[in-house]
Amino acid sequence: MTMILAGDIGGTKTVIGLFEAAGNRLQAIRDETFPSRNYDTLEEILSRFLGSESRTSLRAACFGVAGPVIEGRCKVTYLPWVLDECNLAKTLHIPHLKLLNDLEATAYGMLHIEPTDLCVLQSGLTRTGNIAVIAAGTGLGEAILYWDGTRHHPMATEGGHTDFAPRSDLEVNLLRYLQREAGHVSYERVLSGPGLFNIYRFLRDSGFASEPDWLRTRIAADDASAAISEIGLAGDDPLCTKALDLFCSVYGAEAGNLALKAFAIGGVYIGGGIGPKILPRLQDGTFIRAFADKGRFADLLRSIEVKAAVNPRTALLGAAHYALQLTGDSAPPT
Repeated sequence: MTMILAGDIGGTKTVIGLFEAAGNRLQAIRDETFPSRNYDTLEEILSRFLGSESRTSLRAACFGVAGPVIEGRCKVTYLPWVLDECNLAKTLHIPHLKLLNDLEATAYGMLHIEPTDLCVLQSGLTRTGNIAVIAAGTGLGEAILYWDGTRHHPMATEGGHTDFAPRSDLEVNLLRYLQREAGHVSYERVLSGPGLFNIYRFLRDSGFASEPDWLRTRIAADDASAAISEIGLAGDDPLCTKALDLFCSVYGAEAGNLALKAFAIGGVYIGGGIGPKILPRLQDGTFIRAFADKGRFADLLRSIEVKAAVNPRTALLGAAHYALQLTGDSAPPT
């Protein structure tokens, strides 16, 4: 019996899963979600998850981490954790262990989720080639699945931290608003949970609409971005509705940017925690109009399949399959 340990490590939450491998297939045994900021180290979480369970049967482990992984080490974004492959392997007594950027793991997971886990935003053409993955959540992640003619290879990027490029007078004013606060304004400042709240504050402070007392109270008492998206989806307040519209438009535009840079004729996948929560708004055409609004390359963008993943365990599944490949018991995915 081959046992696989996998993890999806983010600034807000960490998901750890245990899988049993049978040839080229994985069977999920159990998984658990931990609030990341409640723990000083990943090792604490792993110890709690594994408990008294024997670790001798663990053949491989892989963890998708929110942050750049360089030579087997990663300083986790938004957490005071520094992870090291060698140290983790020794602590866990696991012969094969790998750290991946979280979007690299998500990209790998896109190759393994079921078709029912994907919602089509644009049908496009069915073609084989590079695939782009973009995911808004606590931050903004971007990755590429490079096609070598035989199979796909996940490639990490830090594209979410590139400069935000406004496309209208309204977005120019948003940029200036955020520059006064932060100096450098990346796409992550706009396309993330905190980013949605940034858009909302900009619209409120620029006088787009007044903020009613009930909404101010709700935002102060709740997760601001979750409240804004929920109220915006329901159409119960013009500020929230406009904030969500602008968020989806910028999201689509940056997805199109990534598709061009990666020449992603094989498709674009939308991952992350925000997408499933605002899926009706992603489907209303705002996202795809901005995605394809690329001048001379508009027709190319309209020909690309765009799908949103609704499986919250995509990154965990990707990490688990990568770990299985480390054991030599699995053929590389196509």
